[in-house]
Amino acid sequence: MITNEIKEKIRAVVGPENALDSNLDLFGYSYDSSFIPLLPANKPDFVVRPLTTAEVAEVMKIAYANDIPVTPRGAASGRTGGSVPLAGGIALSLDRMTNVIELDEPNMMITVEPGVRTIDLYNLCAEKGLFYPPDPASWKFSTIGGNVAENAGGMRAVKYGVTTNYVMGLEVVLADGTILNTGGKALKNVTGYNLTSLFTGSEGTLGIITKIILRLIPMPKVRNTLQLMFPSLDEACSTIHKMLQSGVVPAAAELMDKIGLQAVARTRKLDIDPNTEACVVIEIDADDEAGLDKQAQQIDVIAHEFNVTEVRIAKSFQESEDIWAIRRGLSSAVGAMAPTRFGEDISVPRSEFPEMVRRIRKISEKHNLVIAVYGHAGDGNLHPSVLCDLTVPGEEERVHKAVDEIFAEALAVGGTLSGEHGIGITKRAYITDALGEAGVNALKAVKRAFDPKGLLNPGKIW
Repeated sequence: MITNEIKEKIRAVVGPENALDSNLDLFGYSYDSSFIPLLPANKPDFVVRPLTTAEVAEVMKIAYANDIPVTPRGAASGRTGGSVPLAGGIALSLDRMTNVIELDEPNMMITVEPGVRTIDLYNLCAEKGLFYPPDPASWKFSTIGGNVAENAGGMRAVKYGVTTNYVMGLEVVLADGTILNTGGKALKNVTGYNLTSLFTGSEGTLGIITKIILRLIPMPKVRNTLQLMFPSLDEACSTIHKMLQSGVVPAAAELMDKIGLQAVARTRKLDIDPNTEACVVIEIDADDEAGLDKQAQQIDVIAHEFNVTEVRIAKSFQESEDIWAIRRGLSSAVGAMAPTRFGEDISVPRSEFPEMVRRIRKISEKHNLVIAVYGHAGDGNLHPSVLCDLTVPGEEERVHKAVDEIFAEALAVGGTLSGEHGIGITKRAYITDALGEAGVNALKAVKRAFDPKGLLNPGKIW
C-alpha cells in the first residue's frame, strides 16, 4: 500500500506536479496499445514522472524499502501489455527524460535518455549523414527506452538487424535503486557477462533503463521503393526467398495478403485489382544510382519468374512515400474491419515463411475466422491479425483456439512466439512451450538475482 507519507516522500523527489493520483490520471496510465481489455484492477496507485536518473534511483529506493511494485512506461505503444500495471503500485513514466546527451560523430554513436522518440533520433542522426536503422511501425511516437526494453524490430531488420544490434551500453537503475552501467563505446568488449544484451528485451523486469548508447552507421547514399503484386501468397513468398538467395538483400521486404491490401484500399480509396492475392513492398539502398538500378532489375527478373502481375518502381520521393503509406497504414486499416482484432507477432525461419502462411490459412478456414496476414517477409516475422466480433456466441472460444494453434504451428516449424513485440501479458501461457522448463527456470533465476522482491513489472513474461 502506498501511504500518504510515502507519496509525500516521492513528491519531494520529483516535484508535486510529477506525482499524480487523481482517478483520471490513474486511468490514463492503466493501458497500452495492446488488445487487453481495460480493467479497474490494472490501475496504478500512483503515477510518477521523474526527470533524471538520480530521481529514478531515489524513487526505486523508496519503492524497494516499502515493497511497492513498479511498472516502467514509455509511450505505451507496446502490443503485449508490457506497461500495464497488473499489481497496482507505481506507474513510472520516463516520458520526461528526453535529452540527447551526446552525438559522437567520430565514433558514430549517440547517447540518449529513454524518452527520446525513435523518429526524432533518426532525423537528428540523418542531418549528420548518420543512420539509425531500426524502424518499428510505431516509430513516430514510440520511445528509444521502450524500443530497447522490447528489443523492437521494424521493417529494415532484414538487412540491418534489430535494436539489440545497435545498443552499445546502458545505464540501468536496479530494483533497490542501485545505478548500474553496462557496455560502452568500445566496439570489442568481452569483459564479463554481456549485461547490455541481457537488459535489452527484458521488458522492464530487471531494471529501469535511464541512458542508452547506440551505434550508428553511414546513411545510404540513395534508396528507392518497389511495389510488387502477385496472384498468390506462395508466389510472393517464393519471390522474396529467391531474391535473398540470389544475393539481393533489400533494406525491407514487407508482405501483405489480400485481406489487408483490400482494407488499405478502402481506407485510402485505392484501385487495386480484386484478383491480387498478395503485395510485396521492397526498399532497396545503395551507394549510387547504378547500384540501385541493378538491384531493381534483378528483383524485376526474379518476380516475373513467379508470375508477378505488376512491378511498380517509384520514380520520385513522393511516389516512394505513397507506396510505404500502404504498408504503414495497414495495421489501422485491418483493425477497422471488425469490432475486435487480436494482432499477433510470430517469427519463423525465413525458409518456413510460405509454409507458415499456409498453416495460418488452414487455421482460418478450420475456425471460420478472418485472419489477415502481413509482416516482415524478409526476416520471417509475421503479424497474423484475427478479426472477430466477441458478441457473437462461441466467437471468443474459436478465437482463442485459433491463436493457440498459430503459436503451436510457429513453434512446430522451428519458430518462436515473438519477433519484436515481446511476451508481456498476452503470451505468458505459451512461454514454457517455447523455452522448456529448464529455459524458464533459468530466466526466473536471473529475475531473482536482479529483483529478489519481484517488484519490477510484476506479472509479465511468466
